[in-house]
Amino acid sequence: MSEVTSRRVVLQPSTVEVIFAWFQRVISGYCLLFGILYWIRLIGFYPGSLWRFDLMPMHWQVAAVTLAVFFPFAAAGLWMLASWGPVIWFICAATETIMYAGFPGLFGHRPLIVASHAAVALLYIAFRVVIWMQKRRSRQ
Repeated sequence: MSEVTSRRVVLQPSTVEVIFAWFQRVISGYCLLFGILYWIRLIGFYPGSLWRFDLMPMHWQVAAVTLAVFFPFAAAGLWMLASWGPVIWFICAATETIMYAGFPGLFGHRPLIVASHAAVALLYIAFRVVIWMQKRRSRQ
């Protein structure tokens, strides 16, 4: 064996990085589901008073169109583990949090959606901190 091959470093993701990748893919599935639900709302497939675009108030039209586009886009980015995937998810989560927590009179009060976005954000931060600490420890 030559000296070059004996010093070769094999780069493999840690267990936390693999779990983090699957976490992002699970969130990607939820984003795709939310995107489909907003598209169902836009095309009027579901029978309801505000479930058709032409019957929605202006604030719901703006929110539904924005989220119907952004949620599938976030799902694609999260599934591919692209760096922009969590950014687009954050835009979607912030939009829904502002909708349901900031303007409950206009959009309704949905604390479960707000709490789920907060939980996903906290888990994301925890994963990033653990991965950063592992990489810092391996460099030393």
